[in-house]
Amino acid sequence: MINGTKGFRMRRAAAVVITSGAMLATGALTAAPAQAVTTPSITAKGGYVMNNANAKTLYTKAADTKRSTGSTTKIMTAKVVLAQSNLNLDAKVTIQKAYSDYIVSKNASSARLIVGDKVTVRQLLYGLMLPSGCDAAYALADKFGSGSTRAARVKSFIGKMNSTAKSLGLTNTHFDSFDGIGNGSNYSTPRDLTKLTSSALKSSTFRSVVKTKKYTAKTITKTGSTRTMQPWTNTNTLLSSYSGAIGVKTGSGPEAKYCLVFAATRNGKTVVGTVLASTDATQRSKDATKLLNYGFAKLG
Repeated sequence: MINGTKGFRMRRAAAVVITSGAMLATGALTAAPAQAVTTPSITAKGGYVMNNANAKTLYTKAADTKRSTGSTTKIMTAKVVLAQSNLNLDAKVTIQKAYSDYIVSKNASSARLIVGDKVTVRQLLYGLMLPSGCDAAYALADKFGSGSTRAARVKSFIGKMNSTAKSLGLTNTHFDSFDGIGNGSNYSTPRDLTKLTSSALKSSTFRSVVKTKKYTAKTITKTGSTRTMQPWTNTNTLLSSYSGAIGVKTGSGPEAKYCLVFAATRNGKTVVGTVLASTDATQRSKDATKLLNYGFAKLG
């Protein structure tokens, strides 16, 4: 009797297994729905992400709303410099007192360039993009603008920034400064900044600069000796915190709040994006991380 009961239990268990197997088999015939990727929530007022390979949009949040961009403006500053014909990255630029006076008067971010030192264009690009030096931005605008006075050269350089924006189809973008410290008419959008950055990333020099975490420049002093500058540290913390991050540029300001233009490459795929007007420096990185993860998930 006991054996009979045990045998019954075993047969019943086997039947359950067979039934479950049949259900599993039936389920396998019905294609399981693809796991939906949840659209992230970000604190930034504007955001945009795209696939760098084909410019396909992956995420938008107020992507075409014009906002102050802070130092993300310097992406265009670098692009204009790198687009110069017969550019010599080793050409030397003498640092003028005007550049130093400017950053003091504006309480601006600085590469701590020293008046009288000769600094190469390449070094100025690192000083522009890593510590976000407004003195480096001024030096580049003065060097690559046209005109007989510094004011004329700066105006000419900003003109080149705007003509470049127009040529790239950035219809919601306008610059009135070389560094993002605007005069009331310096703005862009998440979509435009992302498109600008995708174009800038075609330059190997730009790519090398923006992915560098730390850079030490050796400049030439007035007396001809070599000065080893304090290292410039990249303000973009994603380079350390996000696997595959390749850049690009932070920005901040009373009006701009906290901005970040970002890019990363994973498994041969590159995602580029922008967040504008986030609440603080930590949050803009969190926003960017969410959007990068979402972008790569969408690409599969």
